[in-house]
Amino acid sequence: MLSKEGCLARQKRLWEAVPDHLEWILIADPRHVLYLSNFLVQPCSFSRGERALLLLDRDKGVTLIGDNFTLRSSAADFFVDHEAIETWYDHKHSVENRDHVLFKALGSVVPQLKGRAGAIEAEWLPVGALQELEITQTDTTLELGSVLRQLRRQKHADEIELLKQCMQACDAGHACAREVVAAGKSEFDIFRKVQAAVLQAAGLPVIIYGDFRASTPAVPKAGGLPSGHVLENGDLFVLDYSVVIHGYRSDFTNTISVGEPTADQQKLFGLCQAAMQGGESTLKAGTKCADVHAATAAPIWDAGYKENFQHHAGHGLGLGHPEAPILVPESTDTLLAGDVITLEPGVYVEGIGGMRIEHNYLITDDGFERLSNHVISLT
Repeated sequence: MLSKEGCLARQKRLWEAVPDHLEWILIADPRHVLYLSNFLVQPCSFSRGERALLLLDRDKGVTLIGDNFTLRSSAADFFVDHEAIETWYDHKHSVENRDHVLFKALGSVVPQLKGRAGAIEAEWLPVGALQELEITQTDTTLELGSVLRQLRRQKHADEIELLKQCMQACDAGHACAREVVAAGKSEFDIFRKVQAAVLQAAGLPVIIYGDFRASTPAVPKAGGLPSGHVLENGDLFVLDYSVVIHGYRSDFTNTISVGEPTADQQKLFGLCQAAMQGGESTLKAGTKCADVHAATAAPIWDAGYKENFQHHAGHGLGLGHPEAPILVPESTDTLLAGDVITLEPGVYVEGIGGMRIEHNYLITDDGFERLSNHVISLT
């Protein structure tokens, strides 16, 4: 989970990134509430989908705002100075619209804000909450959500530690897949086994999503959750999935041959490996993301398969998927120290099949640290 020290450091960075005249900031995106306070509604609880707001006040500290059931459904300890709680359910009375209760809780802090300049995360704040504020001193020109998304790129130590937990659990699922992928198994059979291995490794309930699909010579590119398709010799199983722990996630890939791979399949896999090595050779802070894409794509495109690798060469990773930076030909992004990114070259050829491989990396000033440690191999 995120640490108190990390949350305080991120709050400090946010205050440094906004104009000095602002005296308070109201955060509405649940990811940013987590980012700054470690509060996250447990996604496996009855309050899943509900939200809290976070008020940062230069003079009065940090206040978490919500209804009584939402605030008690936190997935972990959170770090705030105050709580503004409105009762939604007390086991005695009927319940009202839960969103309206959130707005009432917000209304309880309005007196401390009146007459003072502030900013709201307008991208996520409901109109009903804005009406409750009844405040005209908000800075309507500041895109607070964009500021936070930029800050999120440079991960703190507690975020990296949480991401490593995601990677370790995802590694376990990949190891399991290498043992169980075989002719006669369905995509759903593989999914169930991978899920069990991930849960065992994580040691707690987690969210798992991604591509658990077979690639065939007739249909070389398929994605999404598993179907009932039964694997046959000659198929390729593309396992590209994420493990989400406390809002942060992994995202890495291997392709496994069902039976012995053909010579053409081995050739394409070799091109993917060369592409990954090409991309890795460019990874360090200050590199243009368009250049990373070019280095990744070069081995595949030079071999005559330009039309067979058209998706991104990788992307940023953290609280979102994908998020900046984006590794595409016309990207305007530049790698920053603290970025966590993927490299994921793939080739999809009718008559042969499709494949993709992927690792996750922490960008440093002079290179990278690879965070994913699964075996990448067709067999």
